[in-house]
Amino acid sequence: MCLAHGLRRAGIDVAVYERHRTRTDGLLGYRIGIGPTGSKALRECLPPELFDVFVATCARSPGYFTVITERLRETASFELRPDTDPVETERSVARMTLRQVLLTGMEDVVHFDRTFTRYEQHDDGTVTAHFADGGSAVGDLLVAADGTHSAVRRQYLPHAVIRDAGTVNLAVKIPLTEHTRSLLPERVRRGISLIFATGGIMGVLHVMEFKWDREGRLRPGLSEADTALLARWPGLRHDTTRDYVNIVLWSTARTFPADVMRLRGRELISLALELTRGWHPHLRELLARADPGSAMPIRVATSDPVPPWKSSTVTLLGDAIHSMTPGRGVGANTALRDAALLCRQLVRAAAGEKTLLQAVADYEAAMLPYGFARVADSLSRNGTNGEDRLYRPFLGRLALLGARGYFRVTSRVPALRRKFVDDFYTYRGEDD
Repeated sequence: MCLAHGLRRAGIDVAVYERHRTRTDGLLGYRIGIGPTGSKALRECLPPELFDVFVATCARSPGYFTVITERLRETASFELRPDTDPVETERSVARMTLRQVLLTGMEDVVHFDRTFTRYEQHDDGTVTAHFADGGSAVGDLLVAADGTHSAVRRQYLPHAVIRDAGTVNLAVKIPLTEHTRSLLPERVRRGISLIFATGGIMGVLHVMEFKWDREGRLRPGLSEADTALLARWPGLRHDTTRDYVNIVLWSTARTFPADVMRLRGRELISLALELTRGWHPHLRELLARADPGSAMPIRVATSDPVPPWKSSTVTLLGDAIHSMTPGRGVGANTALRDAALLCRQLVRAAAGEKTLLQAVADYEAAMLPYGFARVADSLSRNGTNGEDRLYRPFLGRLALLGARGYFRVTSRVPALRRKFVDDFYTYRGEDD
């Protein structure tokens, strides 16, 4: 959708074919962290007022990155930069809200309930996409933005491997009320918290607070600009997102029952409570209060690097080509970076500065190195690899102590603390 906005703004015909039936169907997951990379791409591609809507619809920006134990003891805490800059900051956005933002004004571009099955490339340079309903669409370029299990990639790059990273996530959403808010320390409540727990379990906790209340009414005290912007934004009618706490637990797949991917609702919440025996009562109460309909298991996957291929009238972006674990939290940002880069190249082709195939080749030559660098780095971070030392019987305890020690020292030495925060933003925004 980011790419579609950019192409449309440049006067290039674009159509998006979406397998889900409506604008609220089929969305998994709850929070995306958008750093400078993602924000720059959105600002580049979206109409200016819609980018302002994106900023206004983000949750309250995290004030802290905090590392805690399963007993809610603070190991380290880093104060993050204020969100006064629309781009150079860390933002939290609900997936459903971001979807509604990106669909705004694109009703004639997006075609719902169209499941891609295969494509054909023709001698005249065009490409035809075929859909499960028997229909088809013809264009000059087919862009696969269809995720980790991309049907386009299976046909175009059958040798590209998506493999199991060896870990499983359990994600839940808890309504944020005065009571659930009171269960969390202030810095946890106001930021992003990484949980390094004993027993090979890890977690992340985010508190998401928005500019509208439980009934979808704008809260008092907003700026005049935000009030006017959100009052005329039609997407708020479709967005059911309300304040919530998002908790994700993960560990090596060996920790979970063999049928974990078939569990749903209360079964998953019971499993989360079983895995967190001995955790602080407040964390366990939050898990017990989770919305059963929100609970979902995720088998974490990662891409193996793909050698460069001969460019054509088919290309890929985001998880369709470089699916990565959440270890670095940069999957969405990297996909948005792809979108902005591809858009720039296609605009140059439309202006006659280069051929379409050269534009695609230049995009792929830049995208593949940084995309797979992010894949490798994500796999090596925060226990998202099932073979991580954290999960080994004897080394796990030492690895846990080492990780906690690193964060403890880093947060207490001013020069190291500043470097950690600087690196946090540099990594999320660097155009390497």
